[in-house]
Amino acid sequence: QVQMVESGGGLVQAGGSLRLSCAASGLIFGEHAMGWFRQAPGKEREEVSCIAWNGGYTYYANSVKGRFTISRDNAKNTLYLEMNSLKPEDTAMYYCAPRLIGSYSYCSGSSGDFGGWGQGTQVTVSS
Repeated sequence: QVQMVESGGGLVQAGGSLRLSCAASGLIFGEHAMGWFRQAPGKEREEVSCIAWNGGYTYYANSVKGRFTISRDNAKNTLYLEMNSLKPEDTAMYYCAPRLIGSYSYCSGSSGDFGGWGQGTQVTVSS
C-alpha cells in the first residue's frame, strides 16, 4: 500500500522559511518521480514542484520559482521541499505524491498521474 507522510509545516511570518519532509513507503521510491502539491481553502489543488526519479530534472510553478527547492534522498525514501521568502499566498495544505501513471519515473504536467495522497501538512504564512 502506497503511503505518504508529510511533516514540517507550521505557522511562520512572511519572509520566513520552512522545510517540508515526506516519508514514502509501499513503493520503490527511487523509481518514481515525486511531486509537491498544495491546496488552499476554496481553491483547486495545484502542483508546486516535481522532481524526477534521480533528481536530474526539477519543475517549479512560476509562483514559487526562485523561492522553493525540491530535493530527494532515495536511500531514505524521503522527499523534501525547502521554502524560503514565504508569502501569505503560500498558505495552504501541502501534499506529496508519487507519479503512478504513465512514465512514472519522470515528471508529468497532469496531477491526475499522481496518487497515494497523504494527510498533508499545513503551512500558514502570516503577514
